[in-house]
Amino acid sequence: MLLRSLEYERPTSTQAAVEALRSSRRARALAGGQSLINVLKHRLAECDLLVDISRLEELRSIDVAVDGSVRIGAAVTYDELDNSASLRGAHPKLAEVAGGIADQQVRCRGTIGGNACYSDPASNFPPLLVALDAKMEILGADGLRSVSAEEFFHGPFDTAVRPGELLIAIHVPARGELGVGYSTVTVADADSWALARACAALKVNGTISGARVVVSALAGAPVRLPELEERLSGLEASPEAIREACANLGAGLAAVSDVHASAEYRREMAAVVVRRAIVEATER
Repeated sequence: MLLRSLEYERPTSTQAAVEALRSSRRARALAGGQSLINVLKHRLAECDLLVDISRLEELRSIDVAVDGSVRIGAAVTYDELDNSASLRGAHPKLAEVAGGIADQQVRCRGTIGGNACYSDPASNFPPLLVALDAKMEILGADGLRSVSAEEFFHGPFDTAVRPGELLIAIHVPARGELGVGYSTVTVADADSWALARACAALKVNGTISGARVVVSALAGAPVRLPELEERLSGLEASPEAIREACANLGAGLAAVSDVHASAEYRREMAAVVVRRAIVEATER
């Protein structure tokens, strides 16, 4: 199916991009276009102006501060994340997740900002950004504002970015002593649709402390698991203790049924990926 007729604009600055986006409530930012173009072709969303931000150098940098915190421009591609030595030193899991997305062609076009703003329930980065307590930097007519990743993802294809605004960067706090684990169960193979994802970020010194555990791909937005985080606090960092803490976890999770899996199966798989992510985090 072909795109409907629309206008195309390639601004030369982020401020000009915001002004273009403000010119119409049906304007959309275009970075990699991996998902947006297909959505528009299938008439799942309406657009009368594409604002191409893919060449804005302001959105293309990965900056690692002295303290180990990272600022990632929204138009940084998965391939650039995967091949950034500084990012692998500061936050290796971000680079690893980027390097495992689909194939090389997709990784050369897809962007971390697009992945976040598309907010597909099965997207790769949302649960990781929530677990890492990332902050999303949004530019609008009134200037910059910062939104926590936990509050950024509202639901399927719905985020805190308002009409006329643009996500320009993602800030990730220094990893410090955090161990980070990430696990996914997919429909068929590594490149297929996720049935359940989980990410865990925690400190381990014999026992677990400061845990943030997030599950996604079940329904809507990524979900933190505060009750499980509380159970993990002070727990021995052993696979057996973690398995016990995660017992019956899936029963309390909201999930949807679709052509790929039933809600019941998704909940069972959520318990599996959560446990695996926690164990990996303790090992790292």
